[in-house]
Formats: sequence, structure tokens, C-alpha cells
Amino acid sequence: MVEKKGIDTMFNDMIQTIKERQVDLDNAIAEYTGGPAKPAVDIMETGDEVVVMTDLPGYQREDIKIDLTDDTLEIKAEHSMETEEEGEEEGVTYHRKERRVTSAARTLILPAKVKINEVTANFKEGVLTINMPKLEKKETFAVKVE
Repeated sequence: MVEKKGIDTMFNDMIQTIKERQVDLDNAIAEYTGGPAKPAVDIMETGDEVVVMTDLPGYQREDIKIDLTDDTLEIKAEHSMETEEEGEEEGVTYHRKERRVTSAARTLILPAKVKINEVTANFKEGVLTINMPKLEKKETFAVKVE
């Protein structure tokens, strides 16, 4: 029985490590394939609302697009940057210029249905915070099976 406990602990530790490194892995794959990065998100739920926070450093408010249904949230951000080794621009010599077009995208299934028309989003210092009031709790009815 001791061996099973040790294996379970080892397996759980491996799964936790994979979960912790998933965003890094997703972003490395996105960089390699040229696809959008998956920004890390925090999803919090209170009795009244669902709050999503994500870091989007280097983006501006106008770079961000949010699409929402009552139970899904899609966040997209894109801005262009240039890449070249050397060059001149208006009397300035660049010896290395690595900035390029970057994008980030994330689609989330929300833990509760939200009131779409009351959602607010705030972008401050590279952090996007989306506050989504939850719909009132639905009533359930028992159905008699005949």
C-alpha cells in the first residue's frame, strides 16, 4: 500500500508541474508556429460576478477585442512590431530591431452565465480586468416521470 501512495504522489506532482508550465508551453508553441500566444488568466467567481484578469503587456487599449456570450469569453489582442537586423530611419542607425507583429488570444468557458449588457472591462498598466455580473440563479423544477 505504501508503493501506491508514493506513485500517486509522484503522478500528482507531475500533473501539477504540467499545469503550471502549460502557459509557457503554449506560448513556446505559438512562437514557433507563428500563432497567437495564450496569455495566462485568473478566473474568479463571487456570489454576484465572474472576474477574469489577464496580463497583456505591450498592448494598448485599441489592440484588444473582447467577444462575449452568456457563457463564453474570447479575448484577442494584436499589435505590430518590426524585425530587422540593421537599417536606418530618419538619421537613426538600428543595429538590431527585434520587435514584430504579436498576437494573443484566449477563449474561456465561464463558470456561470453572465449578464452580457452589464459587463465592464478595464485595461490598466498591461492588466485587462473584465467584470461580468452573473445572471440570477435559475429555478429548477422537478418533472414527474410517468
